[in-house]
Amino acid sequence: MAADPTLFQAGLWLGVASGLLAALTVAAFIVGWGFRFRLVGVTSFTALLAISCWAFSVSYVPRISVPGAVQVPIVFDNGGDLVVAAAPAGLAPEAVAPTVEQVARNLRASGRVSPTGVVRVRLRGLDNGDDGRSTPRVLAEAQRDLAHNTITLVP
Repeated sequence: MAADPTLFQAGLWLGVASGLLAALTVAAFIVGWGFRFRLVGVTSFTALLAISCWAFSVSYVPRISVPGAVQVPIVFDNGGDLVVAAAPAGLAPEAVAPTVEQVARNLRASGRVSPTGVVRVRLRGLDNGDDGRSTPRVLAEAQRDLAHNTITLVP
């Protein structure tokens, strides 16, 4: 799925421009123009932009949004089987389960090294103590099976 048709079109037009610039660069070397080496830089940079736009537009995957969920930052990810996200202060109790599910759905499976193929996703909040210190508390946990692409909320 393309991120934006405009980005895909920009990649195509930059590809055409880099082809035309390549032909102009070859002509500049044949004729012996003084700025031929500058054309090499401009041509290669334009080709790099074309390839980058095309690759991003082809590989982009939009984020999944779960109704009732709140956007939260991931504060710990070991690259394997554990991801921890931080809940904002005052998060409504009915938003906890959708939020941890949204974080689990937006995990990418590529590059993860999990011995069991399951990633635990925890949503943690902070409890403020009487002495001014806060302690972390797990609000909810979900498990995402990367092999079967399933999510299970842990009670």
